[in-house]
Amino acid sequence: MRFLSLIRINENNGLQPSEQLMSDMGKLMEEVTRAGVMLDTAGLRPTSEGTRVRLSHGKISMVDGPFTETKEVIGGYAMMETKSMEEAIYWATRFLKVHGDEWDITCEVRQLVMHRDPGVTAEAAAS
Repeated sequence: MRFLSLIRINENNGLQPSEQLMSDMGKLMEEVTRAGVMLDTAGLRPTSEGTRVRLSHGKISMVDGPFTETKEVIGGYAMMETKSMEEAIYWATRFLKVHGDEWDITCEVRQLVMHRDPGVTAEAAAS
């Protein structure tokens, strides 16, 4: 089963990853890759460099960042392949614990709907 962990952060908290955090994160990424779980992962550039494109009632609109009305933003992601939701949550928890006490981060873990999944209707795959 494939899972996407969306890493939600408050990008205005002023925290920057320390050298120790980056080292610990590198070790964890090596471990999760060796375990055959990690398919892809990356951080995202700040919202000040992004644009939101929206469709509303047939009209497209665009808003350049930063998105000040948003308290939490997606700061990165991890695409994992695990045997269960519990295993995906285990790895997300390991990721969070590496950050220590000063960080306030949320990992939203969600299973991907694969088009080849048995019993998945077109409506479920589109939602």
